[in-house]
Parts: sequence; C-alpha cells; structure tokens
Amino acid sequence: AKLLVIACGALAREIVWLQTLNGWNQMDLQCLDAELHNRPKLIAQKLREKIQQNRAEYEHIFVAYADCGTGGEIDRLLAEAGETVERLPGAHCYSFYAGEQRFTQMAEQELGTFYLTDFLVEHFDRLVIKGLKLDKYPQLRDQYFAHYRLVVYLSQREDADLVARAKHAAAFLGLEFRHEYSGYGDLQNSLQEQILKIK
Repeated sequence: AKLLVIACGALAREIVWLQTLNGWNQMDLQCLDAELHNRPKLIAQKLREKIQQNRAEYEHIFVAYADCGTGGEIDRLLAEAGETVERLPGAHCYSFYAGEQRFTQMAEQELGTFYLTDFLVEHFDRLVIKGLKLDKYPQLRDQYFAHYRLVVYLSQREDADLVARAKHAAAFLGLEFRHEYSGYGDLQNSLQEQILKIK
C-alpha cells in the first residue's frame, strides 16, 4: 500500500466500511486507542511514534484526527513531518462528520452542547460514565455537565437502537436531546482526496 491512515480508534469501523465500500486497496489502516479522547495531551506524541515507525514504508501518511483537544499539537507535529503527512479538517470528529459550516452553525445556536457519534453512543458506558468516573462519583455529573444543556447525536448510520441509546445517554446526563443524521461527512471526502493523490 502507498497510503497509511493513522486513525483514532473511534473511527476504525467507519474507515474500514468506507474502504470496503469504495475498494480502497492501496490504503493500510493503523489505529490509536480511542481512550485517548479523555487524555488528548498524549495524542500528538503517540502519532509522532506511529509516523516515525512507518515513514520509510509509505509515500503518504494521513492522520485521521481533527485537532481533538490537543491545542494545535497535531498541527505542529504535521508541520515537522512535511507535506506528505496531512490530517482531517476541523477541531473535532463532530465537525468533520457534520461538515465545518453546519457544525459551526450548530455550535453557535447552542454553546452548551455535548456531541455524540455512533462510536460514543456504543461506548458511552466505558468512555463517559467510567472514563469520567461517574459510576463511582455520580455527583461529578452535575459538575462536569453544569454548562451543558443539550445532547446532539450526529449519527453515521440509520439505526433506531442507537438513537434509543443516545436518548438514554442524554437522560442519564440530565440534558435535552436532538438527533441529526450526518453520515460520514468530511471523513469520506478527505479519504477520497488522499486516495486520488496516490493513484
């Protein structure tokens, strides 16, 4: 393969699905642990290690991360790595799923929004409840989510069970709920662009 995609584990299934659907055989995928969502300061260093390990083997490396709470660290890493290494657009996976413009509008309409994707709904218990220790210290919920008013579930697939689970997650957090189908948004578009570059 000419292209290596280094992705957040939260995107693994979606990327594999897009790869299969589109026949992107010239692409390899390696993932970092999705738990890094809760420790974004570690993301850039983990990416640096992956890039260094694989640099000699691939013409292009694509980082399937947005900024993801790293405060520009991923962009600094990519500037060091050179033009054959790029990343997904935007600040968060929510923005590239929804599309930059639509996400900006949503964020401006309601600043106190907690976003969910298919992956976060499926792993809400592990990543949010246990990840934030809300199972042991339920009183932390009101501290962590004091400034939130709404949960927006940006779904990649149409799945009634996931919508029900997302509603349940919003109820657990004591927040209002809204569901918007986003599909794969700029994740699909960005991967397509990378594939075209290496053909």
